[in-house]
Amino acid sequence: MTTPSAITITPVHVADLLAEGEKMPVYVHLIDHPDARVLVDTGMTQLHPAVADLDPRIHPLDKQDIDLASIDIVINTHLHFDHCGGNHLFPSTPIYVQRQELHDARSQNDYTVKDWVDPPDVPLRYMPLDGEYELLPGIRLIPAPGHTRGSQIVLIDDADGPTIIAGDTAVWSGELDVPRTEGQRLIRALNPARVWLSHESGPWSEETGANLT
Repeated sequence: MTTPSAITITPVHVADLLAEGEKMPVYVHLIDHPDARVLVDTGMTQLHPAVADLDPRIHPLDKQDIDLASIDIVINTHLHFDHCGGNHLFPSTPIYVQRQELHDARSQNDYTVKDWVDPPDVPLRYMPLDGEYELLPGIRLIPAPGHTRGSQIVLIDDADGPTIIAGDTAVWSGELDVPRTEGQRLIRALNPARVWLSHESGPWSEETGANLT
C-alpha cells in the first residue's frame, strides 16, 4: 500500500509570460509515486503567433535535465496553450484530461493552439474522463470548473493533509483566499495542506493565505 510520504512533488519552471505588464512564470509539476512518474501539464516548447502578445520566454521540457522517457503518465489540468504545448513530446504516453475540456479545446475558436492539442504528425493517447478518477493509490483527478468548464485538479494524499495541484483553477494564490468559482470553492472545501499553482513558484496554504517559499 502506498504511504503518503512516498509521494513527492517537484515544480518545474517551463516558461515566462508577460500578462498586463507583469511577468507571469509557468510551472508544471512532476509527481514521483512508487508506482509511476506523473507529469502534470507540459508547458510550451515553441512560440506561436497567436500568443505573441504575451511575449513568451520558454524553457522547454526537452531542453531541461529531465528524462522524458521516465514519464509514465501525463495529466492536463486543462488545455490552454501554456499547459499543453509539450504534449507532443509524449506520443505513446497516456494523457488524462476531462472529456469536456478535450471537446472544448477541439471545437471552440480562440480557446487554445489547436495544433498543440492535436499535433498533425503526432497522434496522442488522450484518456478522456467523465468526472472523478483514481489515477494511482493516493492520487485522484477531480473536476474543478471555473477557469474552464473542463478544468480538473490533482488531489494527492499527504502525511499532513491533502496536497492539490490546481493548474489554473486559481491563477494566483489570492483567489484561494476569497474563492469565487466552483473549482476554487471545491479546493477550499477539501481543506488542503498546500496547493500548487501553475503561475507561482511555491504552494498556497490556508495558514499563510499566500504561497510558501
